[in-house]
Amino acid sequence: MEGIEKSFPGVHALNQCRFELRAGEVHALVGENGAGKSTMMKVLTGVYRKDAGRIAYKGKDIDIPNTKAAQQLGISIIHQELNLMPHLTVAQNIYIGREPRRKIRFLLDEKALEEQTRALFKKMNLDMDPRAKVADLTVAKQQMVEIAKALSFNSEVLIMDEPTAALTSSEIEELFRIIEQLKASGVGIVYISHRMDELKRITDRITVMRDGCYIDTVDTGEVSVERIISMMVGREIYHSVEPMARDDSEETVLEVRDLNRGRTLRGVSFELKKGEILGFAGLMGAGRTEVARAIFGADAIDSGEILIRGKPVRIRGPHDAVRQGIGYLSEDRKRYGLLVEMDVKTNVTIATYEKFNRVGWMNRDRIERSGEKIVDQLKVKTPGVHQKVKFLSGGNQQKIVIGKWLTKDSDILIFDEPTRGIDVGAKGEIYKLLEELAERGKSIIMISSELPEILRMSHRVIVMCEGRITGQLLREEADQEKIMKLATDRTG
Repeated sequence: MEGIEKSFPGVHALNQCRFELRAGEVHALVGENGAGKSTMMKVLTGVYRKDAGRIAYKGKDIDIPNTKAAQQLGISIIHQELNLMPHLTVAQNIYIGREPRRKIRFLLDEKALEEQTRALFKKMNLDMDPRAKVADLTVAKQQMVEIAKALSFNSEVLIMDEPTAALTSSEIEELFRIIEQLKASGVGIVYISHRMDELKRITDRITVMRDGCYIDTVDTGEVSVERIISMMVGREIYHSVEPMARDDSEETVLEVRDLNRGRTLRGVSFELKKGEILGFAGLMGAGRTEVARAIFGADAIDSGEILIRGKPVRIRGPHDAVRQGIGYLSEDRKRYGLLVEMDVKTNVTIATYEKFNRVGWMNRDRIERSGEKIVDQLKVKTPGVHQKVKFLSGGNQQKIVIGKWLTKDSDILIFDEPTRGIDVGAKGEIYKLLEELAERGKSIIMISSELPEILRMSHRVIVMCEGRITGQLLREEADQEKIMKLATDRTG
């Protein structure tokens, strides 16, 4: 791809961009949200028509008018949000619209369909039942179905958009095995990810984009993570919170005593101080999200006690938690934190609607002013408070969720995976925001699967394994090795 140009009303999305992919390589495409990565790949896959520039495929200049043309050429994309039909089987999803037929043309040949799928899986060294319903598969297995579907078109170019965002460590290893296999068979892979450790491990080259422009292409083995980030953002990234001065007389805002829920929570006890960022670390399934949901009243507990400022409270549901000054930012912000079809001002004020209600009438001017205040305070990139949230980037959507709880003036904020799916620049802004909230006296529980994030942002770290707390570390004594040791301590 050379000299690619693409403009939308008011936006010059791609300005003289270029990208090159070799057979049998994994080539990362990186940049902040809004850098132009997705637009570039949409041009390559026929979603958008380029305004100018050329695309050469196997040495010949080509035109890609639509997605079908891209598929026929052997160019496929696996989106971050998977496009499968859960009620259909694996085989039906892979060959939908291309099913083998019986002699009577309107009858599908289910047996041939399954055999075709088995042959495809054999080529991929994949152990999966073609008759399994997609709804019954893990996210990782669903992703393998998407890869198989792409390869069923004899794809020679495979674009993967944030492929590990929802996978566990073992599932990521399985994905990397498949990627190595595809490389060996000559497939060229475009790998879009914000996870720097993955890029260093799985990619051969990295192309960086910024503000709709091509910045550079580098060999992965010859460039540092710091250099990649510097090219991506063109500015210094915010690093870490200042250590918290510890004082035994510091007010304990939240105390959890002996929390139990089936096998997911077993005797969980801890304290959260005023102005503290308390990090929760552990492997997938350790029980960290379950702790958050129990405190917020989203899941009922079997036994245990929750105290706020020394007083026991009964939290029977999220409404009780919100009344007690607790805000919860779920790891799945689109599903549990936002009304994506509604605008910015509605999302920011949704938890505090009673404040804007006067004798059955909503004070729309006050709602609008509150929305504008949060947009200004959190530096949300949006054309205005009337913009639908679904059109904002991941980082700006996360700011809207934070803004909702700031409007409510919650004193205790639980952040579950606060930077998941967010680019490096937006991460820096979220980190700075967390520190500012702590400095203003807000108390924060931060759950994160990224150890560098936990170490950078926590005043104290609590580590969990299989529903138990296996250790607590002060920031100055915590390191990745100690955390991992506690995270795998099943005796804790």
